[in-house]
Amino acid sequence: MAQHHTELLMYVAPEPIRAANERWIARIIEQLGHTRLSAEDLSLPELWLSPDLLLTQTCGYPLMTVLRGQVRIVGRPRYELPDASAGNHCSLILGHADDPRKTLADFHNSRGVINSEDSNSGMNLLRQRLAPLNQDGQFFASVGISGGHRESLRWLRENRADLAAIDSVTYAYLARYVPEEVSALRVIARSALSPTLPFITVGSATDEQVEQLRQVMNETLRELPDVVQTLGLPEVFAASERDYQILLDYQREAEGLGYGRLR
Repeated sequence: MAQHHTELLMYVAPEPIRAANERWIARIIEQLGHTRLSAEDLSLPELWLSPDLLLTQTCGYPLMTVLRGQVRIVGRPRYELPDASAGNHCSLILGHADDPRKTLADFHNSRGVINSEDSNSGMNLLRQRLAPLNQDGQFFASVGISGGHRESLRWLRENRADLAAIDSVTYAYLARYVPEEVSALRVIARSALSPTLPFITVGSATDEQVEQLRQVMNETLRELPDVVQTLGLPEVFAASERDYQILLDYQREAEGLGYGRLR
């Protein structure tokens, strides 16, 4: 049997989400007749570019920058969750529930936090939304980097930051299973729509292999209605780099307004 890396690491919390992803992976691997190769010692970039990759999920922004032309897009998940449907999601721009500021403009010179500088939902979509409000290339008094969406939420709860952009799928999962992580926060604004995080495979995969993999992903979802219910993910659409070009358009839009770097 062929051994491949098969990991879904972009949405790993809360625990019911991780468990549902693992059940889905196990059924995909079983149906394809492969065995799973451990990716425990790999960083996310190493996993994305591994020659042994069968299936994983990445962020749309690195897909169109550091990964462009080096991986194949298998598909685009159709989540059916609050603020995520029809193959799109957005970022929810959150602040404290008791913060008297009402609009994004009110938060000028506040403390921002992002999960990482190469995140579409945490940085790119937030930059695009704030670009018209920048003054001399700046909106925030300071911008911290938390390392993850849940950590950004922690920064908000602990009053280490005033504003953060959180992927709407992540937010929906947390609101359903660990509502205490978001109950003290409120949505200040929503970002523009963005295509959902793509599933990818190794760059050397043929069109036939990509099509087979997407078909198996959808067949196994139909076999696992409880996984569909937990993940809010009934289908994987076909997708291409053209779908994700809009993320670079958002970048250029911000740059055109003098806000190429979120600060």
